[in-house]
Amino acid sequence: MTRIVHLSDLHFGAHDERLVEAVEWQADKLKPDLIVISGDFTQRARTEEFREACEFLDRLRERGHEVLGVPGNHDVPLYDVLRRFLSPLARYRRFIDDTLCPFIELPGVAVLGINTARSLTFKDGRLNRDQVEFIRETFARTSGETLRILVTHHPLLALRVGEEVERAIGRQELALDAVEESGVDMLLAGHNHHALSHDAGDLVTRAGGVLVVQAGTATSTRVREQEQSFNTIDIAEGVATITVHAWKSGDFRASDAQRYEWQDGRWRILKSAESAH
Repeated sequence: MTRIVHLSDLHFGAHDERLVEAVEWQADKLKPDLIVISGDFTQRARTEEFREACEFLDRLRERGHEVLGVPGNHDVPLYDVLRRFLSPLARYRRFIDDTLCPFIELPGVAVLGINTARSLTFKDGRLNRDQVEFIRETFARTSGETLRILVTHHPLLALRVGEEVERAIGRQELALDAVEESGVDMLLAGHNHHALSHDAGDLVTRAGGVLVVQAGTATSTRVREQEQSFNTIDIAEGVATITVHAWKSGDFRASDAQRYEWQDGRWRILKSAESAH
């Protein structure tokens, strides 16, 4: 079995230190093969916020955890206009990862991160043609039996969050090309501070059977109708179990688990169950 812990929207600078400590403790307890962080490491892309995020990553790695992350829109300076347009991700590269398209292969699973944050947009993200080609080329080098996971900060598809529908990533057709032509099996993202898992075919016909997995905010004080949370993704023999660990009574508790099985080219729900973690 391969286990991934999926964190998102840490927002150092607007974080709760209790939650940071609890995430570290849970990571040790859950023993994941990989920790994925889908963007928004900081609240306003300030140096001190990136330094706090870097120290968090250092502590995870010192405990033996492998980490893959991508930038979010909050990791691009908002009010420092010169830096926003001349060197938008310089601090991210310095403190988090010089690579904006990290790639890791685990037994039977390949995980690729792609940067969707842009200087020209305050909130929204997008992919470009070079990134789509990079996705194709990277996954083409993996075995046909490998489960392929694409990580972005912004959801590639429009999703309902509470009473509102969050719009899809810019240039969605390019994004769907990347998913379809690269044989992507699972999309991990954050951005809207709302945990969910969904068969993408129910959202956009062209998306086929790819599984959409959204993580809530793990450590931020900025919540939207849901408490803070993170996901575990357990993958074994064509079955993926997505478990939401929500912040309740001073700790993260496994509150919901959904099992999906790969059948006839798409993920199909097996059942909801209480997590065994």
